[in-house]
Amino acid sequence: MDVLIALVNRIQRACTVLGDFPDDRNSLPSLWDSLPTIVVVGGQSSGKSSVLESFVGRDFLPRGSGIVTRRPLVLQLNKIDEGQQDYAQFLHTGNKKFTDFSAVRKEIEDETDRVTGKKKQISPLPINLSIYSPNVVNLTLIDLPGLTKVAVEGQPDGIVQEIENLVRSYVEKPNCIILAITPANQDVATSDAMKLAREVDPKGERTFGVLTKLDLMDKGTNALDVLEGRSYRLQHPWVGVVNRSQADINRNVNVNAARLSEREFFATSPDYAHIHGRLGSEYLAKLLSKQLETVIKARLPGITSMISKRIEDLEAELDHLGRPTAIDAGAQLYTILELCRAFDRIFHEHLDGGRPGGDRIYEIFDYQLPSALKKLPLDRHLSLQNVKRVVCEADGYQPHLIAPEQGYRRLIEGALNFFRGPAEASVDAVHFILKELVRKSVGETKELKRFPTLQADLAAAANAALERFRDASKKYVLFLVDMESSYLTVDFFRRLPQEGERVGNPTAAAVDRYTEDHFKAISTNVSSYISQVCDSFRRTIPKAVVHCQVRQAKQALLDHFYTKVGRYETAEFARLLDEDPVLLERRQRFARRLDLYKSARNEIDSVLWAR
Repeated sequence: MDVLIALVNRIQRACTVLGDFPDDRNSLPSLWDSLPTIVVVGGQSSGKSSVLESFVGRDFLPRGSGIVTRRPLVLQLNKIDEGQQDYAQFLHTGNKKFTDFSAVRKEIEDETDRVTGKKKQISPLPINLSIYSPNVVNLTLIDLPGLTKVAVEGQPDGIVQEIENLVRSYVEKPNCIILAITPANQDVATSDAMKLAREVDPKGERTFGVLTKLDLMDKGTNALDVLEGRSYRLQHPWVGVVNRSQADINRNVNVNAARLSEREFFATSPDYAHIHGRLGSEYLAKLLSKQLETVIKARLPGITSMISKRIEDLEAELDHLGRPTAIDAGAQLYTILELCRAFDRIFHEHLDGGRPGGDRIYEIFDYQLPSALKKLPLDRHLSLQNVKRVVCEADGYQPHLIAPEQGYRRLIEGALNFFRGPAEASVDAVHFILKELVRKSVGETKELKRFPTLQADLAAAANAALERFRDASKKYVLFLVDMESSYLTVDFFRRLPQEGERVGNPTAAAVDRYTEDHFKAISTNVSSYISQVCDSFRRTIPKAVVHCQVRQAKQALLDHFYTKVGRYETAEFARLLDEDPVLLERRQRFARRLDLYKSARNEIDSVLWAR
């Protein structure tokens, strides 16, 4: 029994170090909740402190009016060999040993005020206290603030509900053993402790009822109906105790003397002598220790199974969050390059398929570019009125003799100039999609989320590269348009019938040179030529854009960044791998929690094998 309870004590202390206790709000798995605990519940001035001190045989708890206990006190009793000196240790003071128990009381008060202030507020953050003594049984108890119905002066109105919520968060756990303290001079039916215990444990399977202050009952009355289970039945026996009176406390009557007085009271009482062996604080401590051992034995297989499952979950989560980074420059550089490659792989998947995105580039070439080319104002440019104006302006003061070559050139150059817009728009549209794919790829590279600085620098480098590719692509597609304007395909025009050939009479041809049919012919010829050029652009612009932007993005998106990183000093590596504080803190908590669970598993295994 001692081994099992000592095991749970060690695990509970480890849980407290990690903040793994019932009020933990960080959504991490809680081992504490799976461990059997004894929680002391009672109203103010119900005698809770006296019961706890009787278990220890020492005065060590703060006393006074109002709410004295304002933080949960995890009290772990550890039996040591006879002849050794009693001492206490707080978890928050390290290895410091307290042999003066008045100093223990002062430390509890100071540590409470440190967290809650001196305005009688409460806190769910527990104080962990271990007491080592030859006069105790191995036991862990949790003392909670006393239930109350009215806030005292200086306390917020909501403190009554706040205390109840805190107490309820402990006692509603199925592994909790409830030690419900009720004064014997109070009706059990109105007891705050029993009312709450009945709500969370309606069958009384986890509740131990304790009647305090039996010696203060009116003469001629007794508590036998309660103690013998007739008036308020529980699955476990009621236990009566006699507390030290306030006069005893004021006279500094020690707890051991009070134990002897309590033993004598029950042994000589005409009401309780026949059951005195089942009464008193010493019997209560042994009863609770035995019950705790029974519950631990029953829960141990489930605890072991839960621990194994939690280890799997935590290891999976740590794999997701990523392991800690190395501190040497070579390993840091390797980590940075691996993260860059992970991003690059995802970016390629967006372009080549497997992830959405690349298909939108195809849509630009297959739908948007042809649609933009169709919408060019060529009909207006090649209208009879505009053709006549351009041709006549090209002739100057002398009319053209045979074909209006300058007019043709100006009409063609003017039409080709319209293609600059769709060409540039295609470049910008692909650039926008590539930037969007970079943004998505950065977000989908889970490993990068750990390092916001590297994530930002990599995204900036990728976007800067895309800007360079866009500029090169735009320069090239405009170069294609300018090439068409710089040199017209003369074979097309040489194949056209000459005006004299069409009319047959040179004189008549000269007369018809400025007729409507003449300008219609010019418009038709230019339109045919531009149509051929348009078909060429429909093929060459996508080729140019893919070559200058998409292909470059696939092959050289991070080349400049790699070169830059290769020149970095160690301090720069550390800057890039400066993790997001939230993720870093989360991983550290999970890693500590994993160590806790593995340690608990090893300890339980060692105890089970020893048995």
